[in-house]
Amino acid sequence: MRLRPPRSLRARLTAGLVVLLGLACGAVGVVTVLALRGFLIGRVDQQLTAGGGRFAASLEHEAKPDADNLPDTRGQAAGTFGARLLDGRVTEAAVVEDTAQRSVALSPADVRTLDSVRDDREGHSVRLSALGCYRVVAVPGDDGDLLVTGLPLHPVEETVHRLEAVEGTVFAAALISAGLAAALWVRFSLRPLEQVARTAAEVTRLPLATGEIAMPHPVPYTDPDTEVGRVATALNRMLGHVGDALTRRHVSEERLRAFAADASHELRTPVATIRAHAELALRHPGPVPDEVRHALGRVAAESARMSGLVDDLLLLARLDAGRPLDRQPVDLTRTVLDALDDVRALADGHRWELDLPEDPVVVPGDEHRLHQVVANLLANARLHTPPGTHVVVALSAGARQAGLSVTDDGPGIPEDLLPDIFRRFSRADTGRSRRNGSTGLGLSIVEAVTHAHGGTVAVESRPGHTRFRLHLPTGPGSP
Repeated sequence: MRLRPPRSLRARLTAGLVVLLGLACGAVGVVTVLALRGFLIGRVDQQLTAGGGRFAASLEHEAKPDADNLPDTRGQAAGTFGARLLDGRVTEAAVVEDTAQRSVALSPADVRTLDSVRDDREGHSVRLSALGCYRVVAVPGDDGDLLVTGLPLHPVEETVHRLEAVEGTVFAAALISAGLAAALWVRFSLRPLEQVARTAAEVTRLPLATGEIAMPHPVPYTDPDTEVGRVATALNRMLGHVGDALTRRHVSEERLRAFAADASHELRTPVATIRAHAELALRHPGPVPDEVRHALGRVAAESARMSGLVDDLLLLARLDAGRPLDRQPVDLTRTVLDALDDVRALADGHRWELDLPEDPVVVPGDEHRLHQVVANLLANARLHTPPGTHVVVALSAGARQAGLSVTDDGPGIPEDLLPDIFRRFSRADTGRSRRNGSTGLGLSIVEAVTHAHGGTVAVESRPGHTRFRLHLPTGPGSP
């Protein structure tokens, strides 16, 4: 399993401190072990030099029955090794045991190892198969032979291993303690940075797109002499600028909405009056010139269209103000059927298809506004697709929400228009002629009315496939 490095800054700092301390402990341990080993081996070399090779010299001549010619073990430590080599052969080898000595059988490899030791009266480390690791010194004998004396390195190795165990235990405890202390210290030191991160995360959760925004409180840590303090100061300054900009935007939006509502309300009466007078003039029984009749017809038609635009603006203004809609059970199936009958009368060149469930789909809401939503979606498919386009209107019912989708195989919505498709006065035809009769408010009303009912609306489009998908809650509660 591959270990993943820590991702948070706190974990990285803690891990870095522990690793650095571990490297320092390892360096100290290696140095102390090497120093102790060198010191102990130096003491062994001093003992060998002080012994003068007396035990090995006593092996220079073969033992005789009289006790005076036995190997001299006086003053020799247990485990002292002695060997006499003549012409590359070991003539005698023994090791001291308490106050006696015993002969040692050496292998050919041991003989070659001893024969390679130089007679420079300096210590050399060797390994003998029958005895283990030894520190040996070679001196020339009286008969042209080579006398080798050695002391075991087992006590040295045992002492070094004991030091390694002690250091390992102490360093492990120190690393654990230091790791815990470092984690607490780093956590304490990074508390201001965590506050900065929490404030930034809180800002990302705010609905900055619309409405009045309550910005979070400034970060309290503002010491400019530290890196965290500089970040906190910059964040507080940025929050201030963003808050001011959002406040100015909200005030501007409120003024614009108030103006649209007031203007729509004021225009409603004169537009209705113009429309009424035009229709009254068209009903005049006397002769009316064709040019005048045509002009009056255009006045009546444009007045009717302007009345619809004013009504749409007033509806959006009411929804922006948060005015509640009617909450009555609405047969969405009947609403879809009625809206489809109306659009078929206007666009008989399209191929319309219905996909309805067996049981009626009932949702709580405003029947007039929901009919307007469905009619706007069908009108959008009629106006922006050529004759012969296949349009599928599907209705579904779930446990908590009802779904409505309008899918067509037309040319699709331009990719650059998709992000703003539900914005007011957003139209695919950017010219001022409005040849298709679109005001750019239809889909805005769809989104506003759907949200007022507690639902959602989304669109997906590519060439040959466009789908508007709408979901409405079926529960009796208010959105």
